[in-house]
Amino acid sequence: MSDFRIERDSMGEVQVPAAAYYGAQTQRAVENFPISDWPLPAALIHAMGMVKYACGVANRDLGKLTGTGKKTLTDDQVEAMLQACREVAQGLLDGEFPVDVFQTGSGTSSNMNINEVIANRAIELLGGDRFSAAKAVHPNDHVNMGQSTNDTFPTAIHVAVGVEIKNDLIPALRRFADTLAQKAKEWDEIIKIGRTHLMDATPLRLGQEIGGLARQLELSIARAQQAIDAVLELPVGGTAVGSGINTHPEFGGRVAAVLAEETGIPFIESVNHFEGNAQRDALVACHGGLRT
Repeated sequence: MSDFRIERDSMGEVQVPAAAYYGAQTQRAVENFPISDWPLPAALIHAMGMVKYACGVANRDLGKLTGTGKKTLTDDQVEAMLQACREVAQGLLDGEFPVDVFQTGSGTSSNMNINEVIANRAIELLGGDRFSAAKAVHPNDHVNMGQSTNDTFPTAIHVAVGVEIKNDLIPALRRFADTLAQKAKEWDEIIKIGRTHLMDATPLRLGQEIGGLARQLELSIARAQQAIDAVLELPVGGTAVGSGINTHPEFGGRVAAVLAEETGIPFIESVNHFEGNAQRDALVACHGGLRT
């Protein structure tokens, strides 16, 4: 068996690793951006899987994926697509995302990468031939329905950041703060010299010093929560430029609601999609809280 297969798209033929779930668009990006050999962070890949899942649920519930017409899916096909999204979100397909982190500015190549992986995995789950040129579940028509890289990729960044802070950073800070608070009690009778400007000053108890650090961490937990609050608005639903063209007017709100339920973080649709698509001020604010 050859190590490669031939994939064909509108731009011609390209060689793709034989067993890969991704296709021609991903392979072209790999060849176009051989910059660092750094892939996307795993947390971002998993968040993209969650976003694609939420988009699929929203389109399903709005009746956009099923019904009549050559681009619609059966209930089984929709469920297979959603299962593939979940597998990406759970980290089961992490090896299928080879595109360099330094790529086209909006993350288009990685968005196409995930669309191809989800579509082909869904076809496989249905017992079909994922290498066939005719895609029963299509990367663009189905997985990317009602979306643009310009709104889904920054949405995934917000989700990844929020989840990492909620599930990893805040619990770690809490454990650290609790440990120091306990040590402050244990060491309260130890007397030492307090120092100011690197010089001996006046006595204090070691418990008092450690208690000050514990309080610092308590405040850090609050700032970490504020950092999550900075990224609660999600651009999804704005599509290419913020106008919401080619998607349902309820799409963004429904996607945000699914993501809020899945993560336990109260994500909401952008109040103004032109603002949500155009800048990353929310991430700057979030980063400022984390640096503090």
